[in-house]
Amino acid sequence: MENLYSEYDVFEGMTSISAVISSGNRRIIKVLYNSDKKKSKYNEIKFLEIKSRDLGFDVEGVSHSLIDKLANGKTHGGIIALCSKNEMSCLTSPDQIKENGFYLILDGIEDPYNFAYAIRSVFPAGADGIIVPSYRFSNAQGIICKGSAGTSELIDIFECDVSKAIDLFKSKGYKIASAGIRDSVSLYEADLKKPLLLIIGGEKRGISAEVLDKSDVIVRIDYGKTFRGSLTASSAATVLAFEVYRQNKS
Repeated sequence: MENLYSEYDVFEGMTSISAVISSGNRRIIKVLYNSDKKKSKYNEIKFLEIKSRDLGFDVEGVSHSLIDKLANGKTHGGIIALCSKNEMSCLTSPDQIKENGFYLILDGIEDPYNFAYAIRSVFPAGADGIIVPSYRFSNAQGIICKGSAGTSELIDIFECDVSKAIDLFKSKGYKIASAGIRDSVSLYEADLKKPLLLIIGGEKRGISAEVLDKSDVIVRIDYGKTFRGSLTASSAATVLAFEVYRQNKS
């Protein structure tokens, strides 16, 4: 039976499903819940049944074994949603970029969980969108939504070559800041006022010399102890994004 649902993205748990409902970016086809938990999940199921009348999806009780087969993990809480797949948006015009905004390019994140954790951190820090040079996670939308606590459905995500993206943001009047070491200033001394495009490379290869040369400022994260390694991309994104928030919150 589960093969009937292979064409859909599976979103697990109420946090993810609520984010899909709030964003309106994709269509919910069907919500499945563990029929053994109909009483304990009464409020959640009732909420979904009410929403289903407006949004036109079915709510169906099924066996816990089917839920487990369709879900990626065991923390779904007995409720999943089968949703339409979304095509990744390509950034092709400065008209797609908000005025006086804050965007990030995440280059080199290859694990969907790390990508999700980065989104989960930069969204509450005020990021308006994320750009990736090559989107590798088309078949992991449910994982990313769950790992990001639903924020992946609430933030704009675009695919675009890094160099081209820089040109588009510069044409919109954005400052370009890249995370790096060479010729860098501390993030606490850098001017990170909006409009700002922040570029963060992966832990393995970092940011290319070409991109660094096109940047207006290179910022580094200072460490409290001697440390020869680097933070994960998701951790670096968190630290830098909240410094951007601090500098712009007034």
